[in-house]
Amino acid sequence: MKKLFLASLLGSTIAMCTAAMAADDLKTLEAAAKAEGAVNSVGMPDDWANWKGTWEDLAKTYGLKHIDTDMSSAQEIAKFAAEKDNASADIGDVGAAFGPIAVKQGVVQPYKPSTWEQIPDWAKDKDGNWALAYTGTIAFIVNKKLLHGSEAPTKWADLKTGKYKVSIGDVSTAAQAANGVLAAALANGGDEKNLQPALLLFADIAKQGRLSMANPTIATMEKGEIEVGVVWDFNGLSYKAKMANPDDYVVLIPSDGSVISGYTTIINKYAKNPNAAKLTREYIFSDAGQINLAKGNARPIRAEHITLPADVQAKLLPNEQYKKVTPIKDADAWEKTSKALPQKWNEEVLVEMK
Repeated sequence: MKKLFLASLLGSTIAMCTAAMAADDLKTLEAAAKAEGAVNSVGMPDDWANWKGTWEDLAKTYGLKHIDTDMSSAQEIAKFAAEKDNASADIGDVGAAFGPIAVKQGVVQPYKPSTWEQIPDWAKDKDGNWALAYTGTIAFIVNKKLLHGSEAPTKWADLKTGKYKVSIGDVSTAAQAANGVLAAALANGGDEKNLQPALLLFADIAKQGRLSMANPTIATMEKGEIEVGVVWDFNGLSYKAKMANPDDYVVLIPSDGSVISGYTTIINKYAKNPNAAKLTREYIFSDAGQINLAKGNARPIRAEHITLPADVQAKLLPNEQYKKVTPIKDADAWEKTSKALPQKWNEEVLVEMK
């Protein structure tokens, strides 16, 4: 019993010491960030995933001034590489596939936030160079008013027999559309190397004259051009919220499977304000930072570890809808397959268009 007691006591003491050290480290980081006084970002504009809330909190709590320059993931990495020691950006937000690319190019530096253990292994780099702060899962957005009595689809299998048009967008240019094809493949026995099940599904829809070339956007939805759209969940939820009659729309994750991906911050290796950038990542992964993202319809990576305010939770889809979602397991294979997808789409799907 004494041994058990001593082991328990020792374990508690170590845990307390570790927590104290972490707290001291955070205080040191906060002081260093305050001394820098600013954090400059790329690809993190106010109106995307409610970054505005995070910048306001960082200004209020730590006195950090902020400016953002919006750009694509590839442009962010290119900017870090080109500017080097003349860096004008400290931190950026890029699609999941670009985290490993930034590491390969040697333009990032690591930082593991204190909530690191609550981030799934598939969603982070073991060395702390990148970690997804929020996820995107391919979903359906359905305009119930346009289905003329047809039942709204709840899974990919429903698309085969529906009477409605299906809009996925341009797979040659849009990551959302390409991931939509991957999601359909995963739900039908395919994977990152094998998109054939999805190509067959969409070819069948095209043969029936039900494949729409309209890109699912707020504009096309307002015009009544979208009956069933294939979109990221956060886009679908944002679109629905902005519609004149939100109740006409339903957003859902197909129950027979989908793909989950997301966005990661990358901290510039050459950052002029590295501590402010690290503190920004720390805050993004805190409960308050995760709630900020949820307010922007983005599902926080720590969704299962935090309690969202009721009004914020109501903006998101229930956790149960994500039970059959699959992360990309073979990023290299998906990179190759996605590059080959536009030609296959033209040859096997669009050729069937009526």
